[in-house]
Amino acid sequence: LGALAPANIAKNRPKPPFDLTGTWQHGGGQNNNFRFSPPDGFRLTPFAQAHFDAARTAQAAGKVYQDDIGNCWPAGLPVIMTRVWPIAMVQVPTAIYMISGFMNSIRIIYLDGRPHTDPDVVVPSFSGESIGHWENDALVVDTRYFVDDHHWLDGGIPLTDKFQMIERIRLIDKGATMEVEYTATDPKSWVGEWKWTKRFRRMDDTDITEASCLPDLNEHMPSVKAEHSGR
Repeated sequence: LGALAPANIAKNRPKPPFDLTGTWQHGGGQNNNFRFSPPDGFRLTPFAQAHFDAARTAQAAGKVYQDDIGNCWPAGLPVIMTRVWPIAMVQVPTAIYMISGFMNSIRIIYLDGRPHTDPDVVVPSFSGESIGHWENDALVVDTRYFVDDHHWLDGGIPLTDKFQMIERIRLIDKGATMEVEYTATDPKSWVGEWKWTKRFRRMDDTDITEASCLPDLNEHMPSVKAEHSGR
C-alpha cells in the first residue's frame, strides 16, 4: 500500500512521540553552521581529496569548482537539510512529507514499516530513500540509495552511490526546536563516520513558496558564467 492509501493510514499504530507538521527554519547560532568542511583529523579518500584540493585552489583564485547547484542540478541530501531556507513538513501516520524552500526539493520519510527497496531494482535519487522508525523520544531515519553524479557537499567533496545517512530527530525546547543528529558514511569519499548536529526553529509565520531554478535567472552566478564560457 502507498503511504497515503486510506487503508494504510487507518492501520493501528502506537502514537508517535511528536508531530513535525509545521515550517522549520535553520536555527543558526554557534556550532550550527549550515556549510560542510571536514572536521579536524577527518580523512578523505584520495579520490575525494583530489576534488577537495581542487576546490580550495579554485576558491583561492576567486573561481568556482563543480557548482552543480548553481547550474540547477538538485542539491539533494544532506544539503537541503542544512540550508537557511525553510522546510515545510506534513506528518501523517505513514510518512513525513518535506518540501524545502530551496529549489522546492521534496523528501519523504516513510513511517509505515516498509523495508528499504531491493538494491537491484531501486532507482537512486538526490534525496535517497528515507525509512524511519520511532525509538523512545526520537525518530531514527536511515537514508540510502543516492545518485553518484552531480551530487556534492560544500567544498567540492563528492557524494557517491555508497553514501548513507542516519538521523536521530528530536523535539526540544517544548517543541520549539527540532534537533537532528547526523551520522554520514561514504567509503568512497571518506574514512569512517562524519557526525554533526543541526537545529531548526519552528516558524509559525512562514510559508513555502514556489521556487524554480532557471539558468536565465542565475546568469549572475560565477558558476553559470563559467559553464556558459565552456569551462
